[in-house]
Amino acid sequence: MTAPRLLVAGIGNIFLGDDAFGPEVIKALAGRPLPAEVRVRDFGIRGMDLAYRLTDGCDAAVFVDAAPRGLAPGTLSLIEPELPDPARHAPEAHGMDPVKVLALAAHLGQGPLPRVVVLACEPQVVPDVDDPDVTVGLSAPVRDAVERAVPLLHTVVGQLLADAGAALAAG
Repeated sequence: MTAPRLLVAGIGNIFLGDDAFGPEVIKALAGRPLPAEVRVRDFGIRGMDLAYRLTDGCDAAVFVDAAPRGLAPGTLSLIEPELPDPARHAPEAHGMDPVKVLALAAHLGQGPLPRVVVLACEPQVVPDVDDPDVTVGLSAPVRDAVERAVPLLHTVVGQLLADAGAALAAG
């Protein structure tokens, strides 16, 4: 049996401070690359590109993203989101709202979406989406979380390569 194909997707806007967590983790993986059967890519804010990549037949995808959840800044979480019902979520081709990207991928694809896991980091500063200020660089707790995210990502990817449907353990 061949190993499942995995996608690791860095998500975030590099001009919005802590929102750049995903792209920064992808950059940090250069020093500790994932196995060859894993496609690693910084999607930034290119939601349509990510939606099409999700329809390429991968077994699982790990989104690496900043996600405000009310935790201490820099806290890492593994989240397994419910995949959206395409009938209830209109596909949107612009932007990088992960739920809308998944809805677009479901609309574009011929079969079920891959399993999606989010490696999320609690941002210290959440940008105002209506009036964002350009802020380059991560806050100290999120910058520290990038270094912790790399080994956690290796653990999660190893578990998904062994069995794309298995329960994940953060340890």
